[in-house]
Amino acid sequence: METPSVPVAVWLVAAFDPVLILIAGYLGYKADQAGKIVIAVIAALAGAVIVAYAFSLLGLPWIAPVGGDHPTLLPVRTIGALVWASAGYALGRLQARDRSP
Repeated sequence: METPSVPVAVWLVAAFDPVLILIAGYLGYKADQAGKIVIAVIAALAGAVIVAYAFSLLGLPWIAPVGGDHPTLLPVRTIGALVWASAGYALGRLQARDRSP
């Protein structure tokens, strides 16, 4: 079995991108239907990649850089966004249930 070309630690960092967490968590929290989690995932994925790419273009360090010599790891970021959006949705539903009479 061959070792992956990208270390597993880099995969985890891509799933814990702060911009990804903020966007997916917030939009998942604000979603009023479970189907809107998909929209939250797409928006979080796009936002995180754009911010990471902007940081890479400026030459600034970033937790999960994107660029020509850095992997984008879209599948890992997508799964991470799905987890964070689902967690935000669950938290929002729990709080809405507690507020209802």
